[in-house]
Parts: sequence; C-alpha cells; structure tokens
Amino acid sequence: MRIALTGASGIVGGFVLRAARAAGHSVKRLDRSTGFRLGDAPALSGHDALIHCAFAHAPGRYRGGEGDDPETFLRLNRDGTARLFDAAVRDGVDRIVFLSSRAVHDGYPPGTALPDDLPARPANLYGQVKADAEARLASLPVKGTAIRATGVYGLPGKWRGLFDDYLAGRPVPPHVATEVHGEDLAAAVLLLLDRPNPPPQVNCSDLILDRRDLLAQVRALTGCPHPLPARADPSPLRVQCCDRLGAMGWRPGGTARLRATLPALLASSLPKYPRG
Repeated sequence: MRIALTGASGIVGGFVLRAARAAGHSVKRLDRSTGFRLGDAPALSGHDALIHCAFAHAPGRYRGGEGDDPETFLRLNRDGTARLFDAAVRDGVDRIVFLSSRAVHDGYPPGTALPDDLPARPANLYGQVKADAEARLASLPVKGTAIRATGVYGLPGKWRGLFDDYLAGRPVPPHVATEVHGEDLAAAVLLLLDRPNPPPQVNCSDLILDRRDLLAQVRALTGCPHPLPARADPSPLRVQCCDRLGAMGWRPGGTARLRATLPALLASSLPKYPRG
C-alpha cells in the first residue's frame, strides 16, 4: 500500500512510520523534513491511504496546547486538517486514518465509561479541534476512521522528569492515568487500513497505570531506596472501552510490554542516580 503520513517525525508518527515500513508499505513522509506544514494541500495522487498524525501545539502540551495564541492553533490544526482531508478527496485517496484523542470525551463526568461509539463532548480547545476534525472526516466520501488514543508511552522523554524526581528523592504526588505503547497504537492504525469497511471511530487504550506501580518497577530495577507515592484514586478516570479494535484482533502488550520497555525509558535518568 502507498501511504502518505503526516507528522512522521513526531512521537506517534514515528511509531507509525517504522511499523508501516516494517510491514512492507511505501510511505511518503509529510513533515518538516520534507517541507510539509499544517495548512498545506499536498499532492496525494497515487496514494492508497492518508494517515494524519501531525499536530501543532506548544511544546509538551496537548490540552492547553494553544498557549497564548488560540487563533493560530485553530488555523493550523482545525483548518489545516480540513484542507488536508479535502486534498486527499481531490486526489482520489479513499482511506484516511486520523489520530484523534481521548480528549474529545473530557466533557463527560468523571468516572464515565467511554465506549467506541460515544459522541464527542470536548471540554477544551484541544478536544474541540479533534472533534471538529472527526466530524469533517465523517462527512467525506472516503473510508475514514478517527482513532481516539489515550496517553502514549515508549520513548524516553515520556516519564523522564518523574524518574528524575523519584531517583533524587524528591516528593512525587499520587497520579493514575491510562496509557498505550506507541507500537500498539501503530499496530492499531495499520489494522484499520486493512479493514474493508472500517468503523468511523475507535478507542485505543491499554493500561490503567498508577504512578506507584510504575515507580515500584523502577525501584526493583535500580534498588533505589526512596519511598513510593501513595496510590491514587482511579474512580474519576474516564476509561476507554476498546471493543472495536479487540474484535479486529488487536491485542496490546499490557504490563508485560511496559516491563520490557522500562529499562530503555530509564536510560536517560540512571546516569544521574548515585548508585551505591
């Protein structure tokens, strides 16, 4: 399959790029290295699919990623995504997978279970931009799917500050969140491209991860003697149900993948830890 991939130099786009190439697909990168910017309407003729992972935001921030310039945030992400989708339709691309976010459901009460077909109810500009892009995709004459991803781990920067604080003995507040490994997310994206009639939206999540449990694994690997944070209350979490991906055969790596990945994630913090 010939795939056009936006955001190939980003976190999720990088995972998708590697997975797509490993699966034998031909991938056209649409990112800064090739001169692509959100708002462009690139030539996509001859491509079978578009995977849209690019997103413009303040460094390290998604919710609140507009910073002090919501106008530019909307122009690049909402309007730029619409222009990209229209270019795909113009050039005969009939499959689109759009990287959306669990943030489209932030407007639901804490503790709400999130099935795949739950309508978007955003509570912030980030979620609204993703929901608007989902609606635009659903209106087009293509086989399009929005994949609503939770937090993504797998690269060293994800928890570097947390690991540094714990290893240095600084206080770490309780926290619990949902996570999915970037390789599992990329596998889900490629799985959707293989479906003859993919659903309009799917959820993508794996672990309910308490910071105490994560740092307990860090302690086991390093021998760090510092106390673990208290366990967080998981009841306010809005947990995604991933039944549609599960029915397609998607099986994320769970805690086994987290354990296998953790030594590499720790590598950037360990040199700072005074081993004894």
